[in-house]
Amino acid sequence: MQLVRFKGEQTMTQRRILLGAAALLTAGTLLVGCSAGADAPVASAPSAAPTGEVTFWSSLGGMADVAAAFNASQDDITVDFEEIPNGANGGYTKLAAAIESGTGPDVVGIEYDRLPGFVANEQLTPVSGLMSGDVLDAYDDQVRQLVTFGDAAYALPYDAPPLVMWYRQDVLQAAGVEVPTTWDEFEEAARAVKRQNPDAYLTSFFTNEPQLAPLSWQAGAEWFGVEDDEWNVDVDGDTSTKVADYWQDLIDEDLVKAQLGFSDEWTADINNGVVNGWVGGSWSASGLKTRTEGSGQADKWIAAVPPTWDGKPSGALSGGTSFAIPENSDNTAAAAAFVTWLTTSPDAVTARGAVGTAYLAYPGLNDAAAAVAPTDYYANDIYAVFDDASANLGTWAWGPSYDITATAMKNAVTTAPTLGDALEDTQSATVSGLTALGLAVSE
Repeated sequence: MQLVRFKGEQTMTQRRILLGAAALLTAGTLLVGCSAGADAPVASAPSAAPTGEVTFWSSLGGMADVAAAFNASQDDITVDFEEIPNGANGGYTKLAAAIESGTGPDVVGIEYDRLPGFVANEQLTPVSGLMSGDVLDAYDDQVRQLVTFGDAAYALPYDAPPLVMWYRQDVLQAAGVEVPTTWDEFEEAARAVKRQNPDAYLTSFFTNEPQLAPLSWQAGAEWFGVEDDEWNVDVDGDTSTKVADYWQDLIDEDLVKAQLGFSDEWTADINNGVVNGWVGGSWSASGLKTRTEGSGQADKWIAAVPPTWDGKPSGALSGGTSFAIPENSDNTAAAAAFVTWLTTSPDAVTARGAVGTAYLAYPGLNDAAAAVAPTDYYANDIYAVFDDASANLGTWAWGPSYDITATAMKNAVTTAPTLGDALEDTQSATVSGLTALGLAVSE
């Protein structure tokens, strides 16, 4: 583990990052548990007080329909939607530049792992004072902590997608195994599938996606933390290394197929029965149906709570998005009204439809989500699984500039000799990157 702190005179960038470090002292103390399926008061469409135009940027599919539904629900606020690239394709670079130039949107979707960086760079407006405290209080404490820094919330959570395993149930049955509840059982299941069909795999390990982050989170690791305004960077700690070594062994023994996620090869493999599982999230359901529909796999796939190391429940999130108001917005009241509706209204869920198979963070919305999701494609109650997978979230916090870590991880997984080496390379690159931002590192 290494500690990151400031050294010498602080520049404006350093002071901004220090804000993020101090603020994440709160975010780093996430509470265990998530009750996103509980009942709560549902926010209605905004009152007539806020008026005017709101520009809305998001890379999430279906948000154009959501904006249109909001516009149709009232006459006082007009939302102008623009789809932007996702973060991996330059969306966050575009957003940061637009905010700095004063041309950014009034509302924008930002994933939880990137939110601390925008907060640290003072590019977002706190939403705490722009809406009723009842809205923020309705969220589960842990979910609320994902958007809370210091004493202020800088966004409203949209979804809280748990890490979920997806399996071909018929393949497990043919191999004579039950759904694994521990990682030891998962390995045995992978061996059984291989014995039953030497050309088949229980699942893949994606070499172009950050799967080690949620898997490490689920195992109990904490890659980032803060203490006395110092960053603790522990990407290659013992727990994460155990996870990396486990998956490396599965790959080396040809029990899991290492391949590019969402590639043509992977799509062909899941359609042809070569790959029969997916380490994904609640959001995977719509994509899995889209990619396999027509191949005779309806009612063959199931969702499952991920295995754990000791058999005790332990969960993690796999992605997730919040909606924030950039500091350049000149109509924060109308922006806040739209964000509140977007994140708390069942009408917004219904308008988006099955795109993304969202597991919503605001209490009481997942009945609406399940009603529009492709649940009938699966052989079990996937939203009940999502509830179970969300019930025991481990403690986790994201770093002040996670794009450094994510880029380093993506490069290292494809170039390092092993996944354990990839973690070490990512640790080194993360520390070097934070140092380049004006942070000092102590061993």
